[in-house]
Amino acid sequence: MSIAGGVENAPIRAHKIGAKAFAMFTRNQRQWQSKPLTEKNIKMFKENCKTYNYNPKYILPHASYLINLGSPSIETFTKSKKAFTEEMKRCSLLGLKYLNVHPGAHLNKTGENDCLNQIADAVNETLEIVKGVTIVCENTAGEGTNVGYRFEHLAKIIEMTDDKKRIGVCIDTCHMFAAGYDIRSREAYEKTFDEFDKVIGFNFLKGMHLNDAKSQFASRVDRHNSIGMGNIGIDAFRFIMNDKRIDDIPMILETTNPDLWQKEIEMLYGFIEKHQV
Repeated sequence: MSIAGGVENAPIRAHKIGAKAFAMFTRNQRQWQSKPLTEKNIKMFKENCKTYNYNPKYILPHASYLINLGSPSIETFTKSKKAFTEEMKRCSLLGLKYLNVHPGAHLNKTGENDCLNQIADAVNETLEIVKGVTIVCENTAGEGTNVGYRFEHLAKIIEMTDDKKRIGVCIDTCHMFAAGYDIRSREAYEKTFDEFDKVIGFNFLKGMHLNDAKSQFASRVDRHNSIGMGNIGIDAFRFIMNDKRIDDIPMILETTNPDLWQKEIEMLYGFIEKHQV
C-alpha cells in the first residue's frame, strides 16, 4: 500500500480494496535518508489500524531495496546497516511486529558463505539495538549475485541468529519458482513445501508474497505477474489457500497490476474450501 500523504494512509487504502493484511514501506524506499515519523503519523497510523481491524501481526512492512546487508563495500554495508536499523526503529514506533528484507548480494566480490555470515552479523547487531521487532528474511529469485534463493541460505541465517524468536522468513512464490522450486502440481507443491519444512521449518514462516511469474522455471529471473496470468498458474494458489500449515500469517500481493488487486484478493479467498473456513 502506498504511504503517500503519510504512513497513516496505508491501512485506509488496504481497507478500500478488501485486504485483511497489507504491506507498506515505512519511508521513501528510493532514498537513504527520510524524514522522521511525527507523533501525528504514529498516532493516526495506530488509530486507523484499530478502526479497520488490522492487527500488527497481519502487517508486513518491507525494507528499502537500497539496503544490502551482504555488500562487500564497507561504505554500502555501513549505510545499509544504519538504514535497516532506522527502519526497525520506525516499525517499533508504529507498533509493528515485523520488517521484511531481502538478505543481500555479494556482487562477486566475496562468496555466498561470507555474504551470509555478514548478513547474520548485521541481523544480530540490529536485534540487539531494536527490541520487539522480528526480522523477516525473504527468499530471492537468485538474480545476479543475490543470496537467499536456496532454503539452505535462509536456514543458515536463522542458525547464526542468536535470538531465534525474532527471526523468520517470507516466501515469495515468484522468487521460489524462478529459483527452481516447483509448486505447479500437487505433487510438486508437496515436495517443495516438505523440503521447506525439513530445511527451515514452518514455525519460521512469518509471511508470504503471492505472485505469479513472467519468468521461466529455474531461470533465476525475478519478474512478477498477476495471479493466474503467469508461468506458475492458478493451481498453486489453490494449494496455498487450503494449506493449514500456512494459516494465520500475512499474505501479500506484489503483482503487477494494482487495478486487479481487489479482484485477486476476492479470487484467493474464493479458493478456500468450505471445510477450511
